[in-house]
Amino acid sequence: MLALLDCPTGLAGNMLLAAVLDLGVPLEVIERPLDQLGLAGRYRLQVQERKSAGLRGLHLQVEPLESEPAHRSWATIAAELRQAPWPDALRHRVLIVFALLAEAEAAVHGIAPEQVHFHEVGAIDALVDVVGVCAGLLQLGISQLICTPPPAGHGQVHSAHGPLPLPAPAVLEIARRQAIPLASAAGFGPGELTTPTGLALAACWASSFGPMPAMLPRQVGVGLGSRSLDRANALRLVLGDPLDPAGAAASPSLATVLVQQAQIDDASAEDLAALADLLRRGGALDVLVQPVSMKKGRLGHSVTVIARPQQAEALRQLWWQHSSTLGLRETLQQRWELQRRQRKLDTPLGPLGVKEALLPDGRWRSKLEHDDLCALAERHGLPLAAVRAIALTALSTHPSEQPC
Repeated sequence: MLALLDCPTGLAGNMLLAAVLDLGVPLEVIERPLDQLGLAGRYRLQVQERKSAGLRGLHLQVEPLESEPAHRSWATIAAELRQAPWPDALRHRVLIVFALLAEAEAAVHGIAPEQVHFHEVGAIDALVDVVGVCAGLLQLGISQLICTPPPAGHGQVHSAHGPLPLPAPAVLEIARRQAIPLASAAGFGPGELTTPTGLALAACWASSFGPMPAMLPRQVGVGLGSRSLDRANALRLVLGDPLDPAGAAASPSLATVLVQQAQIDDASAEDLAALADLLRRGGALDVLVQPVSMKKGRLGHSVTVIARPQQAEALRQLWWQHSSTLGLRETLQQRWELQRRQRKLDTPLGPLGVKEALLPDGRWRSKLEHDDLCALAERHGLPLAAVRAIALTALSTHPSEQPC
C-alpha cells in the first residue's frame, strides 16, 4: 500500500496519530502495545471530530493522568522498549524513532545520546504518539510512504530549557541528519508548526520527501492541529495504489540512503559471508565486501552497507553483535532511483519471477529472477542456459504492459 503524508501546515505526532485513527484503525490497536509497555491508567486519549477552516478531521489530545511524569534518560527508555512484549516490527520502528530523537537532542546539547533526558519527548504524550503511530501504520500495511516537505515554523517556543528559536533545534538537526527538505514558513504567524516527534516519525517511515506521486487514492485520513491558523490546520494521510501517468515519461526519484562502513581484519571468509547475509536480512538494500590493505600491511576487508535511513539503529545492533569492528562510519547520501516492481511470468516450465525497472523513456527493463531459474532447472533436470532461453522467449511474448 502506497501512502502520502501531506502536511502543508506542519507535522506533529498527535496530528499523525489522529489521521491514522481517521483511517479506521481501531483504538485497541493503539492502546494494546501501550498497555504492554505499562502505560495503562497513566494517560487518557481525547479524540473528537472537529472542523478547522471548514475542513473536517479528527483532533487528538493525550491527557497525562500523572501529576509529574518522570523525565527518563534515553538509556532507560530504550531498555523498556526492548523488553516490551511486542512484535519485532513494532519494536524496531519505535526504537529507531526514539533513537533518532535521542541522537538529535544529544547533538544540539553537546552530550552523549545515553545522557539525554527526555523532557517533552519522553513524556507520556510522546510515547503514546510514537507507539500509537507505528502500531497504526503497521496495521494499515503501508509498504511505501512519501511525505511532502513540512514547514517548521518561526519565532520562539517555550521548553524545559527555556525559550528556544524556531525551527526547534532538534527539528533542524533531524532534517540535517536525514536530508529532509523543510518548506518555507513564510505567510504563517510566529509559532511551532513541526515538532521533533512529528518529524522523527516521518523521517523513520518515509522513503522520500517530495510532491504527491501519481497514485489512485483509496482512503484519506485527516488529523487536525490544536493551533488556530488563517487556514485549515490539518495533515492528510492518503492511502492508494501507485500509477504511472499514461503516455508520460517516468522520472527517476531522488531518495536519501544511509551508508554504513567498517574495515575488518580479523574475520574469516565464512564470518564475513554470515555478517553480510545477516545485514541483508536485517533490512540492508545491499552489502559490499571488498579486500583492502590496512595499516602495518595487514590484509582486511571493507564492509559497506546501503540502507534506508530508518534502518540505522537495527543494522547497528547487527554490526555490534555479529562483527568484531570497534567503530562504524555512517553517512547519508542521495541517489536517483528508477521506479521498480516485480511480477510473475508464466512459462512452459512454470511461473517465474521478473524484476522490472521503469526507464525515463517509459520502457520497462526486465530481469529474470536467478533463484527461480535455478529452481526450474533443478525441477525439470535441464541446464540453466536452456531454462533461461525458454524464459526469455516467454518474456518476449508477454512483455510488460504500459503503463503498469
